Amino acid sequence: MTGLQGRVGIVTGGARGIGQADAIRLAEEGVKVAVFDLEAQKCQDTVDTIIAQGGQAMAVSCDVTDPKSVASAVETVADTWGPITILVNNAGITRDNLIFRMTDEEWWSVVNSHLTGSFNCTRAVQRYMVQEKWGKIVFTSSTSALGNRGQVNYAAAKAGLIGMTRTLAIELGPFNINVNAVAPGFVDTDMTRDTAFRLHKDPEEWKAERAAQIPLRRVGTPRDIANVVAFLCSDDASFVTGQVIYISGAPGRA
Repeated sequence: MTGLQGRVGIVTGGARGIGQADAIRLAEEGVKVAVFDLEAQKCQDTVDTIIAQGGQAMAVSCDVTDPKSVASAVETVADTWGPITILVNNAGITRDNLIFRMTDEEWWSVVNSHLTGSFNCTRAVQRYMVQEKWGKIVFTSSTSALGNRGQVNYAAAKAGLIGMTRTLAIELGPFNINVNAVAPGFVDTDMTRDTAFRLHKDPEEWKAERAAQIPLRRVGTPRDIANVVAFLCSDDASFVTGQVIYISGAPGRA
C-alpha cells in the first residue's frame, strides 16, 4: 500500500483483539505505531511483535476518556517521532444489559470509552494532520450500531461514531484528511468470547452458531478488520472519506 512508509500513527485499545491487529498491520506497511491502552505494559505483546518483525512501535499508557491523559500521551508520541498523521480510534468496552437492568455506570462507561474517548483523541491529533496537510482517521464502529438486544449503550456509542465520522470528513476534508469508519460484524476476540460466557454458551459453539448465519460461513478475525483499516490509512484510499465499511461476511449486518 502506498503512502504509509515512515508515517507516525496511534492505535488506541491496541493491547489485544482488533486494535492489536490494526497496530501490527500498519507497522507491516512501515508506520511507526504508538499503541495506546490504559496500562502501557498491556501493550507490550503488541509492541514486541512489531519490533520482532522489524517495525517500530512504542507502548503508551493513556486513559482516552481523560483529555489531560490524552494530551500528554499524544505529546509523548509527537516529541519522539514527529507529527502524527494516522489515528485509529479503537478503544472501547462492553457492559451489556437490558435497559431495565442497565446502571448509570454501565451506560456512561461504554459511551465514554467509545465516543468521548474517540473525540478526545481526534481533537488532540487533528492539529498535526492539519499542519501536515495529510491525515487518516479511522473509527471502529460496529454492525451493532444498527441495533442489538442488550447493547443499548454500545449500539448508541457505535452509532455516534458514524455521525462523528461523517461530520469530521466534512470539516477536515479541506485539509486533505480522510475520515472513515469500519463496522465489524462478529469477530473472534476476547470480547466476543466474554459475550458467549455471559450468554452461558461455549465460545466455540457460539462461534459455530454465528458462522452458520453468515453467508461466508465463518466468523471474522482481527486481521480481516486490520486489512481494511490499513487500506483506509493508505494513499490507495485517498478519495474515500466519510464512509462506513461493513466487514461482516455479509451484504450488511451479520
